[in-house]
Amino acid sequence: MKLYTTYQVAEEHQGLTVEAYLKQVLSYSGRKIQKLTRHKGILLNKKPVFLQKQINTGDVLRVIVLEDSSYGVEPEPGQIEILYEDRYLIVLNKPSGLLVHPTGQTTHRTLSNYLAYYYQQQGVISTIRPLHRLDRETSGCVVFAKDSRTQTLLEKFLQEGTLKRTYRAVVNGIVNPPSGTINLPIGPHPTKPNRRAVNPKGDQAITHYKTIQNFSEASLLELTLDTGRTHQIRVHLTYLGHPIVGDRMYGKSSALIAGQALHAYSLHFPHPVEHQEIALQAPFPANFLQLIDNYSHA
Repeated sequence: MKLYTTYQVAEEHQGLTVEAYLKQVLSYSGRKIQKLTRHKGILLNKKPVFLQKQINTGDVLRVIVLEDSSYGVEPEPGQIEILYEDRYLIVLNKPSGLLVHPTGQTTHRTLSNYLAYYYQQQGVISTIRPLHRLDRETSGCVVFAKDSRTQTLLEKFLQEGTLKRTYRAVVNGIVNPPSGTINLPIGPHPTKPNRRAVNPKGDQAITHYKTIQNFSEASLLELTLDTGRTHQIRVHLTYLGHPIVGDRMYGKSSALIAGQALHAYSLHFPHPVEHQEIALQAPFPANFLQLIDNYSHA
């Protein structure tokens, strides 16, 4: 059974060609449109249509969802925690210590390998498409698209700020002022290739923070991002003088937690196809809760 995504042409798009509508309104690439054309996967009012056909208000455009032929990673049995799932996307709560996707010399035992196995057990072939990455030691929400169209829409949401991510972090020291915005460019570290640093020649990076709770020697912060630079939260907080507890790369390890105390706490976004609002929270991992409890009783 073929699966289609259906769109009704709004008055503002009257007169566009099918190709222009696909590119300008639906953000399809030229390459993807060519692939859809080869598969005869574009219908206008239930009939095959040429790309240069003009569309009218109220027309119904149906675009086939092309089936994937591989997972892109090797399926491996492993535990995953599902926060949300439908036929277009899935959101997982990643544990600390696990990579999102194979990279470098690590090709196995990642969240993507485990998700591929989950799909395999259901008899589904869907290429693993993480919308964003979390560092190995960061826990929390990760979104995966189940098809390329959904991925394109979600990436657009991410770029426009429609997909909102909120983090929680325990940092060393008492942050003063208790809330604020860090607007400092981030680029490569001058001497350490695996690290990033505040760099005047780097890319713009904006992090908003507010204090949720103060302890005697640490603070629990909530953070939101306007940009998505590599290691952005870790670099900005270290520059502020308050590195994340347990961050061995930008601060130092802690006997109170294995890994770093950074958690992708929540997501809020409109569904890319069905348009209802989706709001999700990822429960704190046990070691994060234990760290807070230790500081609370210090």
